[in-house]
Amino acid sequence: MGRRNEPPRLPEGGFAAWSRDRLAMARRGAEECGDVWQLEPGVYVAAAAGPCEAVLHRAQDFPKAPSPLFPPLKRSSGAPTPEERAHAHAARMRGLRAQAVAARIGEIAPRTARFADQWPTDQDVEILPPVRHALAGIGLSYLFSEDAPALLPYASQLFLAREALVRPSRWEWPRWIPTPARRFRTRQQVAFTDALRPIVHRRRSSGRLGDDMLGQMLRPSPHYGLLPEAAVLDTLPGITVATFETPSRAAGWILLHLARHPRAADRVAAEAASLPADPAATTSTHLGSLRYTQALVSEVLRLYPPSWLLTRRAPRQTQLADYTIDAGSTVLVCPYTAHRDAREYSEPDRFQPERWLDDSGSPAKPGVFLSFGTGPHGCEGAALAMAMLTLLTAQTARRYQLSEPPGPEPSYQVTTLEGLATVGLRLRATLRD
Repeated sequence: MGRRNEPPRLPEGGFAAWSRDRLAMARRGAEECGDVWQLEPGVYVAAAAGPCEAVLHRAQDFPKAPSPLFPPLKRSSGAPTPEERAHAHAARMRGLRAQAVAARIGEIAPRTARFADQWPTDQDVEILPPVRHALAGIGLSYLFSEDAPALLPYASQLFLAREALVRPSRWEWPRWIPTPARRFRTRQQVAFTDALRPIVHRRRSSGRLGDDMLGQMLRPSPHYGLLPEAAVLDTLPGITVATFETPSRAAGWILLHLARHPRAADRVAAEAASLPADPAATTSTHLGSLRYTQALVSEVLRLYPPSWLLTRRAPRQTQLADYTIDAGSTVLVCPYTAHRDAREYSEPDRFQPERWLDDSGSPAKPGVFLSFGTGPHGCEGAALAMAMLTLLTAQTARRYQLSEPPGPEPSYQVTTLEGLATVGLRLRATLRD
């Protein structure tokens, strides 16, 4: 297996060109080099549906690296064991699976309605901060119920710590070096954990564990028994930020598309008119009836997946799409280009929510969809994120017509580091007649 088995490489490519315009180079690599291409020696890009799904499903050949954002805090018992990680995952999924989310739609809907009610009208508003605040409230309430208000300030600081960690830097420091951003992250992680610990103690000592996700994690498992307290505390900073950070990026793109496609927004508004006047009366049946709204959300996520690039490692030599991937290589999985492949979607660059509905108006799956990943490490909170985004979209379109500020230049910048986002997005809301 010589060099002829290596994926092709873009001429005049490499990290310098990649850093200048990552989206453009990802498209160019897929178009000129094919389904798998080489960015640099030892760095490969899976650009099409088949290789993307293969990498994400073959977790033994392409494992996910541990997140450097919120690593477990040092503890006397050492790092979490594989059994503890499996137990924690199973416990989280008891609270995050689709059936669990469906049972709590009546708690999610009022907060999405409150966000829409509080949007200032007839003025240009930078919308991502209030979106993030609203989704943080929803996410923490889902995780911690009545204990959420006490934890929300700490969660906000965790988000700031995450932003500091992913901010572009001239140097990439080894993980063991305590940079200012890493020290800030550790301080905020400790503060969040210190605030959460007495809540865990109170729930366990009283026997009132709660029906939220924290309560699910405190319940003993028939297979694993009781999850150690340290494992509970270690797993929650990351999942807490994830409940609102990634959906906030998606919401920015969704609201922008409501502004740019008024006919689609009108259709969402007409559909949302069937929602109960009291948002707390909203059920999973009401959510399921928002078929066009869900289609619009899916279409925006297809075009602009918030996690548009996923990183995997190859610990041993393996094959991918007839190419040899050497041990120690990095494979970048690119849902962005997989979703814009004409073999998967007709007119792939066109915004067309109707592609997600069949002739009867029922949900359909027109092609590969990797906005929440897939395989063993697919997004745990996919059902919660879809519920939050669908209801936020419906409640907003129900009340307002959105528009962009006038002028030739967009009111936002597209960022691609650690996610695809519309930084600085400004929109104007006008009450519907």
